[in-house]
Amino acid sequence: MTRFVLGLARREGRASRRRLALYMGSISLGVAALVAVNSFRHNVQRAIAAQARELLGADLELSARHPFDSTVAALLDSLAAAGTPVSRATSFASMALALPSGATRLVEVRAVEAGFPYYGKMETDPPEAWGALAAGRHAVVDPALLIQLRAALGDTLAVGEARFEITGTVTQAPGDVALRSAIGPRVYLPAAYLQETRLLRTGSLARYLAFLKFDPPASVQRFLNRYHQLLRAHEVGYDTVSEREQELTDSLDALGRYLGLVGLAALLLGGVGVASAVNVFAKEKLDIAAILRCLGATQGTVFAVYLLQAGLLGLAGAALGAALGLGIQSQLPRLLADFLPVRVAAAAHWPSVAAGLAVGAWAAVAFALLPLLSIRNVSPLAALRRDYAPRPRGWAPERLATIAALGASLVALSVWQAPTPRSGFAFAIGVSLTAAVLAGSAWLLSRLTRRFFPARAGYVVRQGIANLFRPHNQTTAVTLAVGFGVFLMATLYVVQRNLLDQLRTDRQPDRPNLVLFDIQTDQIAGVLALLEDRGAPALEETPIVTARMAAINGRQVHELLADTAGPRPSRWALRREYRNTYRDHLTASEALVAGSWWSAPITPGAPWRISLERDLAGELGVRVGDRITWDVQGVRLETQVANLRRVNWARFEPNFFVVFEPGALERAPRSFVVLTRVADAAARAELQRDLVLRYPNLQALDLSLVQRTLDAVLGSVTLAIRFMALFSLAGGVVVLLGAIAASRYQRMRESVLLRTLGASRRQIARITATEYLALGALAGCTGAGLAAGAGWALMRFFFEIPFRLPATALAGLTLGAAALIALVGWLNSRPALDRAPLAVLREMGD
Repeated sequence: MTRFVLGLARREGRASRRRLALYMGSISLGVAALVAVNSFRHNVQRAIAAQARELLGADLELSARHPFDSTVAALLDSLAAAGTPVSRATSFASMALALPSGATRLVEVRAVEAGFPYYGKMETDPPEAWGALAAGRHAVVDPALLIQLRAALGDTLAVGEARFEITGTVTQAPGDVALRSAIGPRVYLPAAYLQETRLLRTGSLARYLAFLKFDPPASVQRFLNRYHQLLRAHEVGYDTVSEREQELTDSLDALGRYLGLVGLAALLLGGVGVASAVNVFAKEKLDIAAILRCLGATQGTVFAVYLLQAGLLGLAGAALGAALGLGIQSQLPRLLADFLPVRVAAAAHWPSVAAGLAVGAWAAVAFALLPLLSIRNVSPLAALRRDYAPRPRGWAPERLATIAALGASLVALSVWQAPTPRSGFAFAIGVSLTAAVLAGSAWLLSRLTRRFFPARAGYVVRQGIANLFRPHNQTTAVTLAVGFGVFLMATLYVVQRNLLDQLRTDRQPDRPNLVLFDIQTDQIAGVLALLEDRGAPALEETPIVTARMAAINGRQVHELLADTAGPRPSRWALRREYRNTYRDHLTASEALVAGSWWSAPITPGAPWRISLERDLAGELGVRVGDRITWDVQGVRLETQVANLRRVNWARFEPNFFVVFEPGALERAPRSFVVLTRVADAAARAELQRDLVLRYPNLQALDLSLVQRTLDAVLGSVTLAIRFMALFSLAGGVVVLLGAIAASRYQRMRESVLLRTLGASRRQIARITATEYLALGALAGCTGAGLAAGAGWALMRFFFEIPFRLPATALAGLTLGAAALIALVGWLNSRPALDRAPLAVLREMGD
């Protein structure tokens, strides 16, 4: 019997392979996406493991938000004296001014000692620039900074009150990411000249680092076991090679898995195409199946013949996709180079290839099961009188079991590919809902066109619209295929545009486009006067006071950190240095969610009132009425939580975790942030130059530059995701081609009949165009509508920013989808138009 099934499957497949090959092509695209992403993900993991020490540049990194105190400094000195290499560095933000051009830029300054890095190499142009950095007042900078400052090697760079000669550019740094230079270009200075800048004052935000090399490297853990409590007590964090490796592996693995979900969506879309093709195929094979039943074949034998065909074609499609995926993954390191801190070599990962083959074959078989059940249940009577043969039950146990197996497989694959089980379940639910809406739209279109048929329209329109609900129509298949691709692409566009619109300072004349911060108390009057002299209004002036938490409800922070029993506040929330402000009002980016704002004067002897951001309150486990004691630069201050706020962090305004009531912090050392607007770019650059020359410690952030930078960042992120989304769109086109091919003979019969009755080639072409334009409009409108809903939900509940519908762009995408489907439909219908009716009839008769 097995030999009979194999032989019959081979003969049946020979006649149908061309018609099913296109659908299996969509399986190939999905498998290619999965194999490419998963192979690339494992290549990244191998590269990180091989280059782990180069990522950190040392065996151990110590870091603190304040200069190392005498105890930690003595420990480092004793290590150095014992022969352990130690190199220190200080990292902070500052303005850099190129004296020849007068251009300024906010940069990340790194003042480093000789020796670092101990692993890897700082590659510079010229090559000797890094080794000669400490030989004088030299600066080595990111190449992008030279372009931004219109500077060249040999020019003088002002950082604070010190002057440095630009002697080289950094082309490669250990663990660095190319995209970083677009966000905050780096300037490397000799640590010996750091004090000359006079930039590090009380309240300045800086990271103090120490890099250590141990011999052997395994002794790092012994050192940490011995000094862990000391480092924690002095608020010094540390990062080891293994921790840095794990952090990068986890983050890049999550990115790879999210990209893999897009590939899985393309594979599921191919499965829909398989189901559509097999459905048409099964209806045409009912007569043959009934004859086989009459000749004594069992239900299982007939079913096995056609299921075997689907499985073999699926395996062939998966093999083709695996080969294509291996070719694609070799290009992914170049596409994602801006996000990769390591050099990734392209290599085949055979377990990923095997998984792709298995998943592709599963998709072909699983999605073919439902339509093939009609062949399994065919009665021998159907060979003689199909119309009177008993119809299979709509909800037979085998159909319910097949649907349950499909659902379980979808969830299992989603959880396997997703970064977390929760996101896997969410993806499975999202795909199911999207498919349901698209299929429902197709069903509704068929019903409405049949119910409200345009009887008074011209013949061409009537015939084209009738094709939407006639037998063997492609309404559901095309809507699912193309609509899903449009949905993915449009959702990415909607999210990107809404995020960038929050920074569009050029569209709203009342929004600031220049932020000045780190203004000291004795400088604020001069800064405001200079702004007034240049005609730049001070749109907002905000004081900032740094402080740390000392106690919560009477329990000291060190007690809370040491407590391991039961729930405890987040460690980062307890340890961080807060930048707080005080005011008597809420801003446009804030809204109360609990408690009340302070309107009445404070009661004498009562603690000062504060407002907490709601997520921070959750991290700390505090509510309205709880007390928090603050260490405000050495002075204890008792406060009480008066209310909780929701903060829109996406708005470029001074937002704070903690806001004090007026009167609480006025005596504390503070700095100021000023927001202003200067419409002309040249005037804005001149203002920044003059401010930096007069106040070297002042920092200026040009929001128009931030806008362009984030545009580039989001563009790079979405480029990678769009690259994967193209697989879904391409899969939709393949499904469309397959839908047309599956009904080719039906279309040829109709065309011959119409030509015989006197219809012209032009009329038949217009009928086809009408049908596919309607299908394309439906798929595009549904996909764009789903994208608008998904974009609104993401903006409203995830990013918590106002939603703006890019209607023009979505309309263009919808029209593009309609035009694409109409073009593909017309091209595939040309063979039926170009041939004489008699020749077609003879071919069909043969």
